[in-house]
Amino acid sequence: MANLGKHVSADVPGPALERALTTPLLYFFILGDVLGAGVYVLVGQVAADAGGAVWVPLVVALLLALLTAASYAELATKYPRAGGASHYATRAFGPFAGSVAGFCMLAAGIVSVAALARGFGGDYLSAFVTLPVGAVAVLFLAALALVNARGIRESTRANAVATLVEVGGLAVIVVLGGWLLLRGDGDPGRLVRLGTPEKGAAAAVLSGSVLAYYSFVGFETSVNVAEETRDPRRSYPRALFGALATAGAVYVLVGIAASAAVPTSRLAGSSGPLLEVVKAAGGVPTRLFSAVALVAVANGALLTGIMSSRLAYGMARDGLLPAVLAKVLPGRRTPWAAIAVTTLPAMALALTGGVATLASTLVLLLLVVFFMVNTAVLVLRRDPGGADHFRTPAVLPVLGAASCVALATQIEAEVWLRGLVVVAAGAALAALAAVRRTSRGAGEEDPHGAASPRESGGR
Repeated sequence: MANLGKHVSADVPGPALERALTTPLLYFFILGDVLGAGVYVLVGQVAADAGGAVWVPLVVALLLALLTAASYAELATKYPRAGGASHYATRAFGPFAGSVAGFCMLAAGIVSVAALARGFGGDYLSAFVTLPVGAVAVLFLAALALVNARGIRESTRANAVATLVEVGGLAVIVVLGGWLLLRGDGDPGRLVRLGTPEKGAAAAVLSGSVLAYYSFVGFETSVNVAEETRDPRRSYPRALFGALATAGAVYVLVGIAASAAVPTSRLAGSSGPLLEVVKAAGGVPTRLFSAVALVAVANGALLTGIMSSRLAYGMARDGLLPAVLAKVLPGRRTPWAAIAVTTLPAMALALTGGVATLASTLVLLLLVVFFMVNTAVLVLRRDPGGADHFRTPAVLPVLGAASCVALATQIEAEVWLRGLVVVAAGAALAALAAVRRTSRGAGEEDPHGAASPRESGGR
């Protein structure tokens, strides 16, 4: 906490991003990123851990996600600029912590995009055409980069359409599940069966909640487009909490429909659990859900790519990454250099085929970031910021930080080892950045405009 007011970047003059996002577009941005591709495999995984009452861990996970979301709402409206968690950690704890937070977010985002690219070229696409997964992934990522570079307005409008497709597909599942119950083919009794032969009810809820928590991840990416929102102090909390509430309702309804319609063992053993509902109900082509899943995967990859590029752009403006990453296209006002630099390693990861071994570290990396964000809220209360920013009750970030620790204890040791390697790499880069700052000399003015939070006052 002693670092508050030191090494903190002010609002940096120079090229600004276009303020094009309205509340509805931001709402669809967050909703599309939270729903994403995970919902199409989530129900089976949660059922395997929790039993037939899959809605219970889904509700618990939503409540835990809302704790950290409240911290993001305060910080995003207090400091509405690209950089997100990295910028908040820098303000609260200094640039070293900001570099670590930003690197964890970047690593998680890049791996996530690479994994989604491979998913796009895999089984879902095979329902229509068989092509080499690596080639499809590279072309897919190149196309996403072009959409991203074209403009935030175009990207979020594409997301709004894709989100409607995703939600429409999930609505079909809810309707089919209800139809199965009405014609007597379902079993509503499964909805109160919590636990498995290996786990009691409490352990099942905790284990299932870890998986379900991952399904709500995605809301944190939206803070990186707060600078491109027309009225972030008014729009962001409404869009954030509205999108999470919508996603939570959709997850619970889908979980209830799937669990009541399909036996738990069949649901848990399927890699496409929602297709099991379609098969059980009949009347809807199964290929339809392959198409919907492709839309979901593409949408999730696009939004994560936007997050990664804006995060790199914001870190560059804060002096935590090379300044070249802060360059924007003159006409489009999009961060082309950051888009290119985040797309290339995603292509490399997608081609190696080793994404599956890294993907399991995503939850751990994000829990590290979420812990820093929740604690940063409390530290930055010493900076009054703007009078009209959103303010969450102090107990919520405390509970949010505690929930991150609790969930982290449920992660396997081998995942911890991989995650610690990534965190160590981020710490090494942060140390190099500190050396560069020191080499400029203590008496030189920081080119990134160091100022205390009280002096800079946020935006």
